[in-house]
Amino acid sequence: MKAFLGAVLTMAVITVAAPSVLGQIGFSAADAGSGTSVRLD
Repeated sequence: MKAFLGAVLTMAVITVAAPSVLGQIGFSAADAGSGTSVRLD
């Protein structure tokens, strides 16, 4: 039971922290999906 609660808590922390951390390092889904290196077939 402790392992399950630890996993749930870890997932919650990652879910909450990911957008702010990715924003600080400059990652943007809009930038990743557009530009000259994107191949559209």
